[in-house]
Amino acid sequence: MNKAQFIAYLAPHFGDNKKEAARAVDIVFDAIVRNISKGDDVMINDFGKFKKVDRAARKGRNPFTGETIQIKASKKVRFLPAKALKEIISGARKMDPAPKPPVKVVAKPAAKKAPAKKAAPKKAAKKVVKKAVKKAPAKKTAKKVVKKAAKRK
Repeated sequence: MNKAQFIAYLAPHFGDNKKEAARAVDIVFDAIVRNISKGDDVMINDFGKFKKVDRAARKGRNPFTGETIQIKASKKVRFLPAKALKEIISGARKMDPAPKPPVKVVAKPAAKKAPAKKAAPKKAAKKVVKKAVKKAPAKKTAKKVVKKAAKRK
C-alpha cells in the first residue's frame, strides 16, 4: 500500500474528503519524522517503535573487486514491531474488526404537496378562452371566441 492508497482507505472515515484524510496522514508522518530526527523514540502501542540508531564506521568489501573499503558512520531509523503486531502477522492472534466509517445521514427532500385538482372557476374560464383563441381562425374576433367558449361550458 502506498501513500495514495492509504489516503483513499482513510477517506471514508473523513466523510469521503480526501484532502482531510491526506492532511491527517501528513500530520502523523510529520510528527514521527520530527521526533525521530530529534533523537526521541516514537512508540505506538500494539504497533511498534521507531527509533534512531547510530551505526559506527566499519570495514566492508566491494563485492565486484573483493577490495576492502571503509564505510562511514551513519544514522538510520529502526522499526521494532510490538508483540501484538508480531502475533497478528504470525496468525497466533486475530485482529479486531476494522473500524467502520460513520454512516452518512442524507436529508430527505421535503414532500411536495399535490396541487389541488380543481382549479378556481375564474382560472378555468381563462384557460378555456386562451385555448379557444389559439384554435380560432384569424378572421373571427376575440369576443366571438369568448362567447363560443362560454357556451361550451
